[in-house]
Amino acid sequence: MHQMKNYMEQIVLSAMEEILKDINVCNCERCRYDIAAKALNDLPAQYIVTQKGEIYSKINNLKAQFEVDVISAITKAAILVKRNPNHDSKDLLD
Repeated sequence: MHQMKNYMEQIVLSAMEEILKDINVCNCERCRYDIAAKALNDLPAQYIVTQKGEIYSKINNLKAQFEVDVISAITKAAILVKRNPNHDSKDLLD
């Protein structure tokens, strides 16, 4: 079965783990999604058509190609979210 996938989404999500370790930013699910969304809005979509299962093998190839742009976009997004989190402190207690 074929599927269409924006590889940039997977590249950003997999790179975020490592990049966010070095940035003191809230690690709640909402902030992580906000960071990913902001980063993806600044990066070009990279749609491909592939068979299920091929996606993960191709991510590493594309990740290297876009690494600098991805790191920059994630870092910029993390700083924006850190300055303006989209949650209240009470949300973190729920």
